[in-house]
Amino acid sequence: MTPTTTHWTLAARAAKMNPSVIREILKVTERPGIISFAGGLPSSKTFPVAEFEAACAKVLKDDPAGALQYAASEGYGPLRELVAQQLKQQSAAAGVTWNVDPAQVLITTGSQQGLDLVAKILIDSASRVLVESPTYLGAVMAFTPMEPHVVSVDNDDEGVDIADLQSKSQDARFLYVLPNFQNPTGRSMSEARRAALSAEAIRSGLPIMEDNPYGDLWFDQPPPAPLTARNPEGGIYLGSFSKVLAPGLRMGFLVAPKAVSPKLLQAKQAADLHSPGFNQRLIYEVMQNGFLDRHVPTIRSLYKAQRDAMLQALAKHFPESQGPHAANADSTFTWNTPAGGMFLWARLPVGMNAVDLLPHAVDKGVAFVPGAPFYADHGDARTMRLSFVTPSVEDIHRGVAALAEAIHAQRS
Repeated sequence: MTPTTTHWTLAARAAKMNPSVIREILKVTERPGIISFAGGLPSSKTFPVAEFEAACAKVLKDDPAGALQYAASEGYGPLRELVAQQLKQQSAAAGVTWNVDPAQVLITTGSQQGLDLVAKILIDSASRVLVESPTYLGAVMAFTPMEPHVVSVDNDDEGVDIADLQSKSQDARFLYVLPNFQNPTGRSMSEARRAALSAEAIRSGLPIMEDNPYGDLWFDQPPPAPLTARNPEGGIYLGSFSKVLAPGLRMGFLVAPKAVSPKLLQAKQAADLHSPGFNQRLIYEVMQNGFLDRHVPTIRSLYKAQRDAMLQALAKHFPESQGPHAANADSTFTWNTPAGGMFLWARLPVGMNAVDLLPHAVDKGVAFVPGAPFYADHGDARTMRLSFVTPSVEDIHRGVAALAEAIHAQRS
């Protein structure tokens, strides 16, 4: 009997799925000798290995059956309570009261799953979804299978442009924002702009999805209070343990109002039943006795020193640059100064293209991420994202020198 060729018919939404540009670029950085400013990876120097080793032993000694068994979809109860308590404390320190109910905390398999769950319950085909310009590429990838109409809202140094938001918000399902040390730009939303955005969202009834994986990584002063704390019934808040503990455990959380939390839980149950219970218990144990209060400052110190090294190297190799808003900004290589997080945002002179530059930079021994893919529309081909947290200070100086060599060679 002649075998019949199997015919696979893909769903129409599958055609809209594309490989992650960043993940593809990261493959290039695996070449020996490449200094990578491309990855968004936390520094492995910050991983609390000894604390996790002790936590593993304690979890397996105290309740091995519970740790290794199926668990509640909502997440490990004590961890949810700890998340709620910390959010209350952080908001209070910023001058805003946010009475977070642990029942509204859902533990997710990384905050990326939170984006996926929200997309599943809030987006229909052709729904309008608003994002910053530029925005986190992983969020757009999570929204895309639901076939939305993604609309970019203008931004300036303080955050979302309220007037542009007002002109685009009618019938939008939600606005997705990263107020703190945003990926990819590293910028933060000012207190005045947060207050204005919150007031506009309340006035118009626009839900806000607030993604905050980098908020603990401030360098000199903590960021203002979360948007969700100002209007808990109008926001969904996403957080992550990846940037302060260990990304390999894939643990995050979301806080949602009662109007949507039951459906998010049902979407979670359909996706993976629950996030790994063993990992949740590990994180809970490591976080005991105020560990993060002692550990996170060491991360901030490391990242600030590496940011400063990159700023110094850029100033050395591009002495003609005077900042992104200088009169000569279009004719020089410019960059910003992030007050926290993991990324710096740079822009090439007029006439240059970051995608075209990348292979020449790799030939010189350095890699970066072109900025255009981070735009939902009308991407700026001159922009690039530089991560400063994983290379050593020595490699940062070497890498910036190689980048400068590639840029000067291309310009000439």
